[in-house]
Amino acid sequence: MIPVNYTDFTYTLENKAPDKNCPEGLKAMWFDAKGDWQKSHAIAQDLNTPLGSLIHAYLHRKEGDEFNAGFWYRQAGVPYPQVSLEEELQEIVEEILT
Repeated sequence: MIPVNYTDFTYTLENKAPDKNCPEGLKAMWFDAKGDWQKSHAIAQDLNTPLGSLIHAYLHRKEGDEFNAGFWYRQAGVPYPQVSLEEELQEIVEEILT
């Protein structure tokens, strides 16, 4: 089942894999939320869209690479976030679901 809101998204984290019909951006965020940074990053790298750049930025921010994150936030056209990583994850997931 594809989640319709962030709460539903968090429930899907109990599954072994994301729904095969989820958009790639949501799959990337799912893998990150499950602790698989590498798989999330691989998906984000293949998303040549502003959303892909945003996810890519978030992932590099999460790993502590502010310089690389800054580049990807600029590519996404958004300022460097002033919120926690948890809040940013939720914001990105909600953006994907809207």
